[in-house]
Amino acid sequence: MLVVTIFVLVGFLAVSIPVAATLALLGLVLNSSFSFMPLHKAMGEIAWSTSTEFLLVAIPLFVLLGELLLRSGIAERMYRSMSYWLTWLPGGLMHSNIGASALFAATSGSSVATAATIGTLAEPQIKTNGYNERLFLGTLASGGTLGILIPPSINIIIYGALTDTSIPDLYLAGILPGIALAGLFMLTVLIACLLRRNWDGSHESITWTQRFHGLIDLLPPFFIFFIVIGSIYLGWATPTESAALGVIAALVLAAGYRRLTLNMLKDAVEGAMRTTAMVMFIIIAAYFLNFVLAGIGLTSQLTDFIAGLGLSKFSTLMAIILFYVVLGFFMETLTLMITTIPIIAPIVITLGYDPVWFGILLMILIETALVTPPIGLNLYVVQGIRKGGPINDVIIGAIPFVGAMFVMIALLIIFPEIALFLPSTIGQ
Repeated sequence: MLVVTIFVLVGFLAVSIPVAATLALLGLVLNSSFSFMPLHKAMGEIAWSTSTEFLLVAIPLFVLLGELLLRSGIAERMYRSMSYWLTWLPGGLMHSNIGASALFAATSGSSVATAATIGTLAEPQIKTNGYNERLFLGTLASGGTLGILIPPSINIIIYGALTDTSIPDLYLAGILPGIALAGLFMLTVLIACLLRRNWDGSHESITWTQRFHGLIDLLPPFFIFFIVIGSIYLGWATPTESAALGVIAALVLAAGYRRLTLNMLKDAVEGAMRTTAMVMFIIIAAYFLNFVLAGIGLTSQLTDFIAGLGLSKFSTLMAIILFYVVLGFFMETLTLMITTIPIIAPIVITLGYDPVWFGILLMILIETALVTPPIGLNLYVVQGIRKGGPINDVIIGAIPFVGAMFVMIALLIIFPEIALFLPSTIGQ
C-alpha cells in the first residue's frame, strides 16, 4: 500500500496534475485497490463537514488581512521605518528585510505573501545601494518563511485542525522560536558581511529624529498583532473571530491612511478569494485522502511498523526530521503538511513528545521546504519580482539561511522550553 501510495502521488505531481486533484485521485485509487468498502461515497459528507469547519474560516480572513495590509501602504511604511533602525548594522538593509518580514509575518500569516510583499519593496535597493545580490535575495526568501512560524499563521491553524491541538497554545509556542529564528537570520547576515566586506552595501545616513519619527509607522502592524493575538488570550474571541477583528482593524487603518477605496477593496477581496479557493480545495481533497488512508489501515500499519523497528525515541525523531527534509525537496508545503501529519503526528505523540512542541518543530521543517529547490515556493516568488537573472542566485543566497534553520531545529530539540515556555505560563 505504501509503495502504491508514493508512486501514484509522485507520478500525478510529476505530470503537473493540480495538487487538489492529485490528492483526490490518489484517494480514489487506494480505495479501489485496497478497500472492500465504497469509501468514495463519503466524499460529499467530507467536503461539506470540512468546508463548514468553524476553525478553518480563519484562513480566508487571514488571507484577506494580508491583502489589505499590502494594498493600504502599511507594509511600505513599516519597511521604511524598520530600515531606519537596522541599516547601520553590517549588512544594512538586509537586516531590514528580515526585521520587516518578521513584523509583516505577525499580521499576514502567510510565507508567500510575506516574501512577495517585502521582496517587492526591497528588491530595487540591491543595485541602488550595491549589495551582494545573492545574499540580499536570500534574506527575502528566508525572511518570508517566518510567515508560517510567527502567529497568526495559516499553517499552524491547519496543523491544529488536523491534530486537534490548541491553536492558542500553538500561537504562543511560535512567538519565541520565531523571534529567535529571525535573530539567527540576522546573525547569518552579520557574519557574512564581516567576513566579506564587499558584500555590504552603502548605508544611508539616518538621524535620531528620523528614527523616532519613523516609529509611528511601526504602530499599525503592532496594533493588528495585539488585536488578533490579544483578543484570543483575553478571552474576547476565538482564533477565527480574532481573524475577523484583524480584518476590521486593517480596514480602519486603511481608511485612516485614505487608501480605502472601492477598487482597493475589490482587488483585496479578489486576491483573497483566489488564494482561499486554492487552499480549501487542497484541504478538502486531503481530508478525503486521510479518510481513505485510515479506512484501508495504512496509517495504523505504518505506526506499528515504525514502533516495531526498535529505534530509540531520539532516533525515531531524527528519522522523521530526515523524512520531512527529503520530502520538502519535492512537495509543496501545504501538500506536505496535509498528506503527512495524519500519519506522522500519532507516531510522535505515541513517543511521548508534546504535540505543541512538535507543531513548532514541523513549521521550521516546512520552512526549509520553502527555500530548497526544486519546489521551494519562496524561491520562485523572489525570482518572480526580479528584473532578470538566473534563479540559481536566489537558491545560492538562501543556502546559509537553511543552515540557520537547522541550528534552530537543534536548539528546539535540546531546549524544548523555547517553544513550551509561553504556553506553560500564559496559556495556563
